[in-house]
Amino acid sequence: MNGFGTGVRRDSSAGVNGLESGEVVRTASSVSTSAEEAAYRIRAVFARCGARGFVHAAALDGGGELEVDADEPVVLASVFKIPIALAYARAVHAGELDPAEPANVTARDRLGGTGVAGCADDARLSWRDLALFMLSMSDNAATDVLLRRLGLDAVRAVLAELGLSRTSISGGCAELFARIRAELGLRDDGGDIDASLVGVSTDAVWRLSALDPARTYASAPREIGALLAAIWQDRAGPPAACAELRSMLARQIWPHRMAAGFPDGVTVAGKTGTILAVRNEAGVVTLPDGRGYTVAVFTRAERLDERRPALDAAIGVAARLAVEYLGGTPFAEGSARLVVA
Repeated sequence: MNGFGTGVRRDSSAGVNGLESGEVVRTASSVSTSAEEAAYRIRAVFARCGARGFVHAAALDGGGELEVDADEPVVLASVFKIPIALAYARAVHAGELDPAEPANVTARDRLGGTGVAGCADDARLSWRDLALFMLSMSDNAATDVLLRRLGLDAVRAVLAELGLSRTSISGGCAELFARIRAELGLRDDGGDIDASLVGVSTDAVWRLSALDPARTYASAPREIGALLAAIWQDRAGPPAACAELRSMLARQIWPHRMAAGFPDGVTVAGKTGTILAVRNEAGVVTLPDGRGYTVAVFTRAERLDERRPALDAAIGVAARLAVEYLGGTPFAEGSARLVVA
């Protein structure tokens, strides 16, 4: 499970994500000749996986953009951790926070999942290590401890300063999970949210506010792309703060989505996000020649399967198609193939 995210376990005997075992979805090797063609191909990739995709991609040098419903509201899931990390980096470089100062992660913070969120015992880490855990492995406990120190107002102030008016964050991971339990009439005992969802009806899950951009942490692909561009172009804060954030995003440990769409030599620095039927990744793709592209991919599946490897891979395929269109350079045959074994 990817940090903030959660899935509802469902049995299925109809192959993987609706595709027959062994079926292969290949992307054409030629570059799309128009934005309309590229968008059509991206939509087809997600439709084949039983999902809808929302995409914005742009060249960092101003050489164009590609959009697929890029202004539609989307659920952020753990992508909301990027603005928190930016607020952290700005506070450090403004002298408001000592990155080496230790912080305690206790039982109240252990929500389940990766990092200190899943530890059996209390932990003591520096603020900078908590920020790294939050971005690199999507650690929910690290996120909430850091957010308490910074304050939600500080994160909202960063968003307002950057003109990101469509990005809404109203709390941390604990607040979101408590809301899910409350809406389902479950006891809020903290701990792993996945365990709380076992046996919950599918209809009840689909009604949750966590899947509704109007009622949860949300944004739009174009706006997240603008945030990434500001970070990469040193416009989101002091250059040293932006550089620190770029470094942390480059250390993400999850290679199964956007990075899976590109061959060796192409670097991807980004942040995934997963909750229920939502799977996302937003990041910057840098080619060997140094050209960079912001790519924000948000999805919503038609089913609540916990594991959707084909959809995870489709995020990489969509990113590859977008970058190929913007850069005009097809990648080697065999990269960004969506294969269901």
